[in-house]
Amino acid sequence: MRQAMATAEVGDDVFDEDPTVRSLEERSAELFGLDAGLFVASGTQGNLCALLTHCRPRQEVIAEHRCHVVTWEVGGWASLAGVTMATVDAPRGVLTPTLLEGAIKPDNIHLVDTRLIWVENTHNAAGGTCTTPSDLDAITGVARTHNLRVHIDGARIFNAAAALDVPVADLARGVDSIQFCLSKGLGAPVGSLLIGEASFIEEARRVRKMVGGGMRQVGVLAAAGHVALDETPSLLPQDHANALELAQLLSDVPGLSVDLDIVETNIVYFGIGHELGRPSTFAAELDELGVRVVGFDETGRCRAVTHHQVSADDVRQAATIIHDHAATHR
Repeated sequence: MRQAMATAEVGDDVFDEDPTVRSLEERSAELFGLDAGLFVASGTQGNLCALLTHCRPRQEVIAEHRCHVVTWEVGGWASLAGVTMATVDAPRGVLTPTLLEGAIKPDNIHLVDTRLIWVENTHNAAGGTCTTPSDLDAITGVARTHNLRVHIDGARIFNAAAALDVPVADLARGVDSIQFCLSKGLGAPVGSLLIGEASFIEEARRVRKMVGGGMRQVGVLAAAGHVALDETPSLLPQDHANALELAQLLSDVPGLSVDLDIVETNIVYFGIGHELGRPSTFAAELDELGVRVVGFDETGRCRAVTHHQVSADDVRQAATIIHDHAATHR
């Protein structure tokens, strides 16, 4: 990947002249069965560009209440896009027609206009769970009935495709836009793609410039994205198998709680009993022992994520360290 970055052919991407970026954008759009793509610095920037392109102030977005855009993107939807969020509590993070119909605003001058349905696939905070093609068909069916648009935060969409054993295009069927990260399970150092219809991407390119995302010889980053798409998707099923093994091992650790039913991809959440202290503290203690997880005090959980540089042996070693460390608190 670093060799590809060092030898990448580059140009000025602000003027749409970087051949490596252009080829990555075209390749990504083709993968998802949509018209065009736009290289952005991050998933958060891609999501923000989607919001600013799809919506206008005083409009509303329907999203699952734990979605990344709602909780972890610094409120850009409110402070920059000027939209409101109608959040729903969806089992496993997967939206349903019933939930959507209950959240769509009627035509009333006292109310905001519902504009966009937001899907996160996989859904990080729900445990890395997947929205299936049939789930998506039901969502887009509601959207078309009410003349709404659909955006997918597909930061980990390739993990969903691997878990469901379907092409990624099946997970973008009928949507208006999708963002996916090169820097999550795919393993590139930086970058995401926003994909959609040609007219949408043309406007999103202008929005990207407005929010400071216009970059120059950025083909050095896009080259890593090409390698990620070449090499990593086929490795994702092993990441999922390793995550499931880790979850099973941690479910036997006294003081920890694991919901095995939501371990569908490469994310494992485990609850931290009060006797083990705060999740952030427990995570910091594990870091000193060579195991890196994230602690979320607000939910009482830690999160572990597997990737292609984590082996099955690594997972077993990590589980042993976590077990032994938990035992010191009892």
